[in-house]
Amino acid sequence: MTDFSQAEFDVRVEWGAPAIEHLAAEADCIVIIDVMSFSTCVSVANERGGVIFPYPWKDASAQQFAAENNAVCAQFDRRFQGPGFTLSPCSLLDMTAGTRLVLPSPNGSALTFQAKAHKAAIFTACFRNLTATARVCEKYRHILIVPAGEKWPDNALRPALEDLAAAGGLVSRLSHRRLSAEARAARAVYQNLTLAELADCGSARELKRRGFASDVGLCLQEDVSDFACQLQDDSFTAIR
Repeated sequence: MTDFSQAEFDVRVEWGAPAIEHLAAEADCIVIIDVMSFSTCVSVANERGGVIFPYPWKDASAQQFAAENNAVCAQFDRRFQGPGFTLSPCSLLDMTAGTRLVLPSPNGSALTFQAKAHKAAIFTACFRNLTATARVCEKYRHILIVPAGEKWPDNALRPALEDLAAAGGLVSRLSHRRLSAEARAARAVYQNLTLAELADCGSARELKRRGFASDVGLCLQEDVSDFACQLQDDSFTAIR
Protein backbone atom coordinates (compact mmCIF):
# COMPACT_ATOMS: atom_id res chain seq x y z
CA MET A 1 0.00 0.00 0.00
CA THR A 2 3.04 2.30 -0.15
CA ASP A 3 1.77 4.19 -3.19
CA PHE A 4 -1.45 5.08 -1.39
CA SER A 5 -0.12 5.73 2.13
CA GLN A 6 0.47 9.51 1.78
CA ALA A 7 3.31 8.75 4.22
CA GLU A 8 5.60 11.61 3.21
CA PHE A 9 2.97 14.19 4.18
CA ASP A 10 1.97 15.57 7.58
CA VAL A 11 -1.75 15.77 6.81
CA ARG A 12 -3.49 12.92 4.99
CA VAL A 13 -7.10 12.37 3.96
CA GLU A 14 -8.69 9.03 3.07
CA TRP A 15 -12.19 7.59 3.22
CA GLY A 16 -13.83 5.37 5.79
CA ALA A 17 -12.83 1.96 7.06
CA PRO A 18 -10.10 1.41 4.42
CA ALA A 19 -8.35 4.55 5.69
CA ILE A 20 -8.17 3.07 9.18
CA GLU A 21 -7.12 -0.33 7.86
CA HIS A 22 -4.33 0.87 5.58
CA LEU A 23 -3.15 4.28 6.85
CA ALA A 24 -3.78 4.44 10.60
CA ALA A 25 -0.69 2.51 11.65
CA GLU A 26 1.52 5.39 10.47
CA ALA A 27 -0.57 8.16 12.05
CA ASP A 28 -0.05 9.86 15.41
CA CYS A 29 -3.52 11.39 15.29
CA ILE A 30 -6.76 10.20 13.67
CA VAL A 31 -9.70 12.55 13.15
CA ILE A 32 -13.00 10.88 12.23
CA ILE A 33 -15.56 13.11 10.52
CA ASP A 34 -19.20 12.03 10.32
CA VAL A 35 -21.08 15.32 10.05
CA MET A 36 -24.63 13.96 9.73
CA SER A 37 -24.73 13.05 12.47
CA PHE A 38 -22.34 11.16 14.80
CA SER A 39 -19.60 13.79 15.02
CA THR A 40 -22.11 16.60 15.49
CA CYS A 41 -23.85 14.63 18.24
CA VAL A 42 -20.55 14.16 20.06
CA SER A 43 -19.73 17.86 19.77
CA VAL A 44 -23.15 18.95 21.05
CA ALA A 45 -22.98 16.52 23.98
CA ASN A 46 -19.37 17.19 24.93
CA GLU A 47 -19.77 20.96 25.01
CA ARG A 48 -22.63 20.43 27.48
CA GLY A 49 -20.48 18.29 29.74
CA GLY A 50 -21.76 14.96 28.48
CA VAL A 51 -19.61 11.89 27.92
CA ILE A 52 -20.18 9.86 24.76
CA PHE A 53 -19.35 6.17 24.44
CA PRO A 54 -19.27 5.20 20.75
CA TYR A 55 -20.65 1.78 19.91
CA PRO A 56 -20.86 0.27 16.41
CA TRP A 57 -23.88 -2.04 16.70
CA LYS A 58 -27.56 -1.18 17.04
CA ASP A 59 -28.65 -4.28 18.92
CA ALA A 60 -29.12 -5.62 22.43
CA SER A 61 -25.38 -5.61 23.04
CA ALA A 62 -25.48 -1.80 23.06
CA GLN A 63 -27.72 -1.89 26.12
CA GLN A 64 -25.32 -4.28 27.83
CA PHE A 65 -22.37 -2.04 26.94
CA ALA A 66 -24.24 0.91 28.47
CA ALA A 67 -24.91 -1.01 31.69
CA GLU A 68 -21.24 -1.98 31.95
CA ASN A 69 -20.26 1.69 31.67
CA ASN A 70 -22.88 3.16 34.00
CA ALA A 71 -24.43 4.91 31.01
CA VAL A 72 -27.73 5.18 29.20
CA CYS A 73 -28.11 3.99 25.62
CA ALA A 74 -29.42 6.25 22.89
CA GLN A 75 -32.51 5.14 21.03
CA PHE A 76 -31.56 3.38 17.81
CA ASP A 77 -33.95 5.33 15.59
CA ARG A 78 -33.99 9.08 15.09
CA ARG A 79 -37.42 10.47 15.98
CA PHE A 80 -39.29 13.76 16.28
CA GLN A 81 -40.18 13.77 19.94
CA GLY A 82 -40.28 11.76 23.13
CA PRO A 83 -37.89 11.17 26.03
CA GLY A 84 -34.31 10.06 25.67
CA PHE A 85 -31.51 10.66 23.19
CA THR A 86 -30.99 9.57 19.58
CA LEU A 87 -28.58 10.22 16.71
CA SER A 88 -30.49 13.45 16.18
CA PRO A 89 -28.17 16.23 17.41
CA CYS A 90 -31.23 18.27 18.40
CA SER A 91 -32.17 15.53 20.89
CA LEU A 92 -28.94 16.28 22.80
CA LEU A 93 -29.39 20.04 23.18
CA ASP A 94 -30.84 19.69 26.68
CA MET A 95 -28.27 17.15 27.88
CA THR A 96 -27.10 17.88 31.42
CA ALA A 97 -23.47 17.83 32.50
CA GLY A 98 -22.28 14.42 33.61
CA THR A 99 -24.62 12.45 31.36
CA ARG A 100 -22.99 9.26 30.14
CA LEU A 101 -24.45 8.15 26.82
CA VAL A 102 -23.75 5.17 24.58
CA LEU A 103 -24.27 6.30 20.98
CA PRO A 104 -24.60 3.42 18.50
CA SER A 105 -23.64 4.43 14.96
CA PRO A 106 -22.63 2.27 11.99
CA ASN A 107 -20.32 4.99 10.63
CA GLY A 108 -18.61 7.28 13.16
CA SER A 109 -18.80 4.84 16.07
CA ALA A 110 -17.71 1.88 13.96
CA LEU A 111 -14.67 3.80 12.68
CA THR A 112 -13.79 4.82 16.23
CA PHE A 113 -13.86 1.19 17.37
CA GLN A 114 -11.67 0.24 14.41
CA ALA A 115 -9.19 3.05 15.15
CA LYS A 116 -8.81 1.94 18.77
CA ALA A 117 -6.66 -0.94 17.53
CA HIS A 118 -3.92 1.60 16.78
CA LYS A 119 -1.80 3.76 19.06
CA ALA A 120 -2.83 7.11 17.61
CA ALA A 121 -4.79 9.76 19.48
CA ILE A 122 -8.39 9.68 18.26
CA PHE A 123 -10.69 12.67 17.74
CA THR A 124 -14.02 13.22 16.07
CA ALA A 125 -14.75 16.53 14.38
CA CYS A 126 -17.50 18.36 12.53
CA PHE A 127 -18.13 21.86 11.23
CA ARG A 128 -18.98 23.03 14.75
CA ASN A 129 -15.45 22.59 16.10
CA LEU A 130 -13.01 22.74 13.18
CA THR A 131 -10.76 25.42 14.66
CA ALA A 132 -10.76 23.82 18.10
CA THR A 133 -9.83 20.46 16.57
CA ALA A 134 -7.05 21.95 14.44
CA ARG A 135 -5.63 23.60 17.55
CA VAL A 136 -5.31 20.37 19.51
CA CYS A 137 -4.02 18.45 16.47
CA GLU A 138 -1.10 20.83 15.98
CA LYS A 139 1.13 18.90 18.38
CA TYR A 140 0.92 15.72 16.28
CA ARG A 141 3.31 15.06 13.42
CA HIS A 142 1.22 12.75 11.23
CA ILE A 143 -2.50 13.55 11.07
CA LEU A 144 -4.95 11.23 9.32
CA ILE A 145 -8.33 12.81 8.60
CA VAL A 146 -11.04 10.26 7.83
CA PRO A 147 -14.31 11.41 6.26
CA ALA A 148 -16.66 8.61 7.25
CA GLY A 149 -19.14 8.66 4.40
CA GLU A 150 -22.41 6.75 4.44
CA LYS A 151 -23.55 3.34 3.17
CA TRP A 152 -25.46 2.36 0.06
CA PRO A 153 -28.14 -0.36 0.50
CA ASP A 154 -25.56 -3.00 -0.47
CA ASN A 155 -23.29 -1.75 2.37
CA ALA A 156 -20.77 -0.19 -0.05
CA LEU A 157 -19.27 3.16 0.90
CA ARG A 158 -21.18 6.21 -0.27
CA PRO A 159 -18.77 9.17 -0.13
CA ALA A 160 -20.62 11.96 1.69
CA LEU A 161 -19.96 15.47 0.43
CA GLU A 162 -20.48 17.08 3.83
CA ASP A 163 -17.81 14.86 5.38
CA LEU A 164 -15.31 15.68 2.64
CA ALA A 165 -16.01 19.40 2.98
CA ALA A 166 -15.55 19.32 6.75
CA ALA A 167 -12.32 17.36 6.29
CA GLY A 168 -11.20 20.10 3.92
CA GLY A 169 -12.14 22.73 6.49
CA LEU A 170 -9.84 21.04 8.99
CA VAL A 171 -7.08 20.81 6.37
CA SER A 172 -7.45 24.53 5.65
CA ARG A 173 -6.69 25.23 9.31
CA LEU A 174 -3.53 23.08 9.08
CA SER A 175 -2.41 24.46 5.71
CA HIS A 176 1.09 25.40 6.92
CA ARG A 177 1.82 21.68 7.24
CA ARG A 178 2.82 19.36 4.40
CA LEU A 179 -0.45 18.38 2.75
CA SER A 180 -1.04 15.35 0.57
CA ALA A 181 -2.78 15.80 -2.77
CA GLU A 182 -5.84 14.17 -1.23
CA ALA A 183 -5.78 16.70 1.62
CA ARG A 184 -5.42 19.60 -0.80
CA ALA A 185 -8.35 18.27 -2.84
CA ALA A 186 -10.52 18.17 0.28
CA ARG A 187 -9.47 21.72 1.09
CA ALA A 188 -10.49 22.82 -2.42
CA VAL A 189 -13.95 21.31 -1.89
CA TYR A 190 -14.32 23.23 1.38
CA GLN A 191 -13.15 26.48 -0.16
CA ASN A 192 -15.53 26.22 -3.12
CA LEU A 193 -18.74 25.19 -1.36
CA THR A 194 -20.82 27.30 0.98
CA LEU A 195 -22.69 25.84 3.93
CA ALA A 196 -25.90 26.86 2.18
CA GLU A 197 -24.91 24.73 -0.80
CA LEU A 198 -24.11 21.82 1.50
CA ALA A 199 -27.64 22.09 2.87
CA ASP A 200 -28.72 20.73 -0.52
CA CYS A 201 -26.36 17.72 -0.57
CA GLY A 202 -27.77 14.20 -0.58
CA SER A 203 -27.44 13.55 3.15
CA ALA A 204 -29.09 16.85 4.01
CA ARG A 205 -31.91 16.28 1.55
CA GLU A 206 -32.59 12.86 3.06
CA LEU A 207 -32.80 14.27 6.59
CA LYS A 208 -35.04 17.14 5.51
CA ARG A 209 -37.34 14.75 3.66
CA ARG A 210 -37.69 12.77 6.88
CA GLY A 211 -38.54 15.95 8.82
CA PHE A 212 -35.16 16.67 10.42
CA ALA A 213 -34.33 20.04 8.88
CA SER A 214 -33.35 21.33 12.33
CA ASP A 215 -30.65 18.66 12.54
CA VAL A 216 -29.25 19.79 9.20
CA GLY A 217 -29.07 23.36 10.45
CA LEU A 218 -27.24 22.24 13.60
CA CYS A 219 -24.80 20.10 11.61
CA LEU A 220 -23.91 22.99 9.31
CA GLN A 221 -23.03 25.54 11.99
CA GLU A 222 -19.35 26.37 11.74
CA ASP A 223 -16.94 27.04 14.63
CA VAL A 224 -19.59 27.55 17.27
CA SER A 225 -17.79 25.31 19.79
CA ASP A 226 -14.44 25.94 21.47
CA PHE A 227 -14.04 22.26 22.36
CA ALA A 228 -12.39 19.42 20.51
CA CYS A 229 -13.69 15.90 21.14
CA GLN A 230 -11.07 13.31 22.07
CA LEU A 231 -11.50 9.62 22.77
CA GLN A 232 -10.05 8.93 26.21
CA ASP A 233 -10.27 5.27 27.17
CA ASP A 234 -13.70 4.32 25.79
CA SER A 235 -15.46 7.70 25.63
CA PHE A 236 -15.32 11.06 23.90
CA THR A 237 -14.92 14.08 26.18
CA ALA A 238 -14.38 17.77 25.55
CA ILE A 239 -10.85 19.16 25.61
CA ARG A 240 -9.20 22.49 24.78
